[in-house]
Amino acid sequence: MLITLPAALAQSLDEAKATGLIGEKRDGYIGLVQGSAPPAVISLVEDVNRQRRVRYEQIARENNIGIEQVAQLAFNKAVEATRSGHFLEDANGRWVRKP
Repeated sequence: MLITLPAALAQSLDEAKATGLIGEKRDGYIGLVQGSAPPAVISLVEDVNRQRRVRYEQIARENNIGIEQVAQLAFNKAVEATRSGHFLEDANGRWVRKP
């Protein structure tokens, strides 16, 4: 399963993760670590999640599995790919920094 983003969007995503504004959620999407963020970051989260949802739906159809299963697999891959110090959502819904 490969999920790709346009280069400019990926760069912005990396920057937002590096500054601690967003993190990877357990549901396979990204979320705001803090309740408030600049409008550009909110828009980024919405855009990335929209693209992920479309891709997850496509993968689910192609493999005859549920979108939730695809999203969970994507989260597992995101955990592996997340850099040390970036945020992940833990099992209790809290944001924690990856060691």
